[in-house]
Amino acid sequence: MPEELICITCPLGCRLSVERLPAGGLSVSGNRCTRGARYAEEELLAPKRVVTATCRALPADRCRVPVRTAAPFPKDRVEELIRVLYSLEVRLPVKRGDVLVPDALGTGIPVIATRTLD
Repeated sequence: MPEELICITCPLGCRLSVERLPAGGLSVSGNRCTRGARYAEEELLAPKRVVTATCRALPADRCRVPVRTAAPFPKDRVEELIRVLYSLEVRLPVKRGDVLVPDALGTGIPVIATRTLD
């Protein structure tokens, strides 16, 4: 039975029907552009998400520092990354865009601050 997705890469929101082929590939239909096929393949074979969280700010009486991954991160490792980020302590001041973790869990994806805090 085919899997159904709604493509989110453009405003058309195509309803995709995806069948897994015996050879390991995918057959995608319902897409009105090539981005739909790419989206379905990535979503079903190697899903990724931009991860947002907060980290402890030092001095400890201050607010938390909002952070995010600078690029989509492998979905199957998000929980592991969240644990790392929640244990991270960031010394203030920090500026929006500062790289706080240059290589999150060895993926090459940096984690950056999303707000300037003095």
